[in-house]
Amino acid sequence: MLDLIKPMLVAASGMRAQSERMKVISENIANANSTPETPEGDPYRRQIPTFRAQLDRELGVKLVSMPKTVADDKDFGMRYDPSHPAADEKGYVKLPNVNTLIESMDMREAQKSYEANLNVIDSMRRMMSRTIELLRA
Repeated sequence: MLDLIKPMLVAASGMRAQSERMKVISENIANANSTPETPEGDPYRRQIPTFRAQLDRELGVKLVSMPKTVADDKDFGMRYDPSHPAADEKGYVKLPNVNTLIESMDMREAQKSYEANLNVIDSMRRMMSRTIELLRA
């Protein structure tokens, strides 16, 4: 029966990682229009989730986790707005390096991955139930 539980543990770790990924993407989208408070300041910098597969020696399976995020090093956007308090001497304001279209696509991919892992858990649960039924017969 333990062999039927292992795929569920792997899928559950995938669901946790995708859930964390969706939180990071949500933060990126929420800050897509933020600006710095001063001309010398930087706006929000897009965060990129990183994943890691880690062997659980006790169970003998690889589990996935999202241990940290890294800052995207792409350049900030610029908008001409000389009346903005954070405008530089030329009248430009730095904008976050967040592209909401890319974030939306990443969110959709994370949702699909989450659903795929959920389907694995549902399938394994049905297999376990069916196995128990067969053993009772």
